[in-house]
Amino acid sequence: MMNWKNLEKIEQLAEIDSLSEQRPVLIFKHSTRCSVSAAALDRLERQAGELPTAANFYLDLITYRSVSNEVANRYATVHESPQALIIRNGKAVHVTSHFDINWTDLKQAAEVN
Repeated sequence: MMNWKNLEKIEQLAEIDSLSEQRPVLIFKHSTRCSVSAAALDRLERQAGELPTAANFYLDLITYRSVSNEVANRYATVHESPQALIIRNGKAVHVTSHFDINWTDLKQAAEVN
C-alpha cells in the first residue's frame, strides 16, 4: 500500500518543489468519479514497492480542482485523469495517464539521476 500525503492546497506545491530538489516526488491525480482512475489507482497500489521518493502525493482533483489546474500549469502538463507525475528539481520529468500508469515506469523515472 502506498503511503500517500494528501495534496489539498496550492501552497503545498512549493513544498513539493523543495522536496524535489533532494529526491523525486510522485503526484497522483485521481478523479473519484472515474472508473478508469479508480482502476489505475488500485493497480498502482497493488504493484507498489518502495519508490525512492521524498513523498507520494495524492490529489483528489474533483474536490481540489484549483490545485489540479495549478499542477498542470506549474509543471507544464496537459490536465488528464488519472495522471501520475514524477517531479525532480521543480520540473515534471515523467508524466503518464490512464492505463499507461504503471509502477515499473514510475520507479524507473524516479531512479534516473
